[in-house]
Amino acid sequence: MPDFSYLTLDHLATGVILLDDESRVIYLNPAAENLFEVSGKNLLGHALQMVFNDTGQLASAMQRALENNASYIEHDLMLVTHAHNKLHVRCTVTPLPIGKLLLEFHPMDRPLKLAREEQMLDQTQANRLLLRNLAHEIKNPLGGIRGAAQLLEQELEKPSLREYTQVIIQEADRLRALMEKLLTPQSNAQHSALNIHEVLERVRSVVLAEMPEGLKIQRDYDVSLPALIGDKEQLIQVILNIVRNAAQAMHGQGRIILRTRIARQVTLFKQRHRLAVMVQIIDNGPGIPAELRDKIFYPLVSGRADGHGLGLTLAQDFVSQHHGTIEFDSEPGCTRFTVMLPLP
Repeated sequence: MPDFSYLTLDHLATGVILLDDESRVIYLNPAAENLFEVSGKNLLGHALQMVFNDTGQLASAMQRALENNASYIEHDLMLVTHAHNKLHVRCTVTPLPIGKLLLEFHPMDRPLKLAREEQMLDQTQANRLLLRNLAHEIKNPLGGIRGAAQLLEQELEKPSLREYTQVIIQEADRLRALMEKLLTPQSNAQHSALNIHEVLERVRSVVLAEMPEGLKIQRDYDVSLPALIGDKEQLIQVILNIVRNAAQAMHGQGRIILRTRIARQVTLFKQRHRLAVMVQIIDNGPGIPAELRDKIFYPLVSGRADGHGLGLTLAQDFVSQHHGTIEFDSEPGCTRFTVMLPLP
């Protein structure tokens, strides 16, 4: 195939894999690398089994195309990548000269992804309004509680009892600071160039300090990632909320993987980006209960009796401010949150 054809395939939105006459990979376009979360350079010359765990259904489609020397379409193909991602795709297998095969993959869930992104935008706006209203309502009684604690402190004779009023005052101040943060305009965010791995390392050290026994946080970084433009404190809060939730769900006993990869030709909120940073937080905990999965990003929704249900709501809001997306898939033994952040 001439180089011009490769350039043409590079710009396709659908994933394309080209195989030689021995079913070895000789080309992947950027959309395929993004779809299957693999690097084309690492797969060149390797068998298709390096991409997928089970290629039986796909091998059958390839065999039919070769036998009939004509394109064959598998309309309902389920694939599992070596990163354990499940993909529902339509695959067109086209024979080429000298025994080569062109595989073109059309994700079946793309309309669902667009619908989820639209829902996320609407939900984020509604959550932001709810949080602002909630913050306004909480600020006023907090002032009364703090003032009453100060008056009570003046009436107490025993210094030891004043420790309790100090706790009330300090907690009221802490909650008031949180409410002020919720009411702070988005324009106050401080965007600058940052290394996403510095964010992840900060979160890792904080969570391990909180739960030093029994919790393992493994690194799986692509150290070649370029710098992001974003608010470092906001992104720390995003990752911290997700990792802390995972650690608490496992009661501090389990494994969390922090993974970074580059994603190519990504569409986020109908905007096409040539490159994006993908951050995944993967744990081997019990999974998110089925009854919570559709509302996990809603305010005041939590799977723990002592949870406030604001962590993921704030995470979604901060990611949205960076024009990115946050999604998850969960089953017992594996929960994966994926944050996509576009690169400039």
